[in-house]
Amino acid sequence: MNMAAFHQNSTDFILLGLNTHPTFPGFIFAMIFSIFLVAVTANVVMIPLIPTDPFLNIPMYILFSLLSIMDTVYICITVPKMLQDLFSKEKTISFLGCEVQNFLYLTLIGGEFFLLGIMAYDLYMSVCNPLPYPFLINWRICLFTVVGSWVGSSLDGFMLTPFTMKFLMYPCCVLMLLIPISIISASHILILLTLHSAEGRHKGFATCSSHIMVVIIFYGAAFYTNVLPHSYHTPEKDKIVSDFYSILTPILSSLIYSLRNKDVAIALRRVMGRYASSHKIRVKDVPRKY
Repeated sequence: MNMAAFHQNSTDFILLGLNTHPTFPGFIFAMIFSIFLVAVTANVVMIPLIPTDPFLNIPMYILFSLLSIMDTVYICITVPKMLQDLFSKEKTISFLGCEVQNFLYLTLIGGEFFLLGIMAYDLYMSVCNPLPYPFLINWRICLFTVVGSWVGSSLDGFMLTPFTMKFLMYPCCVLMLLIPISIISASHILILLTLHSAEGRHKGFATCSSHIMVVIIFYGAAFYTNVLPHSYHTPEKDKIVSDFYSILTPILSSLIYSLRNKDVAIALRRVMGRYASSHKIRVKDVPRKY
């Protein structure tokens, strides 16, 4: 959502939204709402599935569950307001509302940056050091790193929120990008270097492919927004990237991890099978009247 102007006699911002004068607001609303509903549903299903399934109750999948929580909150920050403004005459947001939205947005973005870096390191340890992996990456270490990422992203949100109302802090944004991406790149390179055989590299790439796809999707838009010079930016391009970042990234990350991961797909089918079986049992137990 783009802020077009600031009224000197009020404390509200005007929001341009997806389109200043949408020709088919109903169609745009239905399309965005459908994506929003699928994204929220996919992530909400993953959140309880992973901790409750014994085969997925390991740090790698717990981190993915935390990513689903972040994506759920992230898409709920901007999209409902975007949908409301499609049919609203006064497309405005208060100064306080804008500050809160910016803080949550920056906090979640920073948290996902750090979390993707932690997930890459976890992949490296599980692939390259499988024997000491349960001792090196245990629940305590996992919890400590996740809490650290949340604290760091919250501090980043507190620092950046007051300044985004005046100017963008490019050095801080670039550091927030480069530190996690360096960890991610180093982890995946070490995985490929450790696996010497072609079969081993193929299995390693298959294991890391979902994470690589999510990183490319997530960091591609982030690099365009925060790293590329202003000469490469246009209002139309910025709006497309912003819409992709806000709407499509949460649904794509969840679908990639769920559809491309055999363990998650099997666990989901197992839960659906148990639900279907319990439903049949309840139906059979209903007393019949003659």
